[in-house]
Amino acid sequence: QVQLVESGGDLVQAGGSLRLSCAASGGIFSINAMGWYRQAPGKQRELVATISNAGYTNYVDSVKGRFAISRDNAKNTVDLQMNSLTPEDTGVYYCYAEVRYVTIRPYWGQGTQVTVSS
Repeated sequence: QVQLVESGGDLVQAGGSLRLSCAASGGIFSINAMGWYRQAPGKQRELVATISNAGYTNYVDSVKGRFAISRDNAKNTVDLQMNSLTPEDTGVYYCYAEVRYVTIRPYWGQGTQVTVSS
């Protein structure tokens, strides 16, 4: 019922920027935390950034100062601004949201590919 759709992934050179967007739709009463995961080739999926429904943010150390997460509660969207990209940022980026209907359940999008070349 709930669907998360990501967009914005692309191939960029090191030092470049991208902005990822995610829109949630479907059977939603409210959304608590939203965020972004990523999975690099041959690596486990890791949490990149989260943002609460009150706007409190958290980042993995490797992206602090370079990435910025934001959300629009009225539109049920979350964005990730990525600056000063490095090849280590390459991977599939997945949107997630903690959605409340009767209970709170986690949902993931299908992912969007980010490739950073040297």
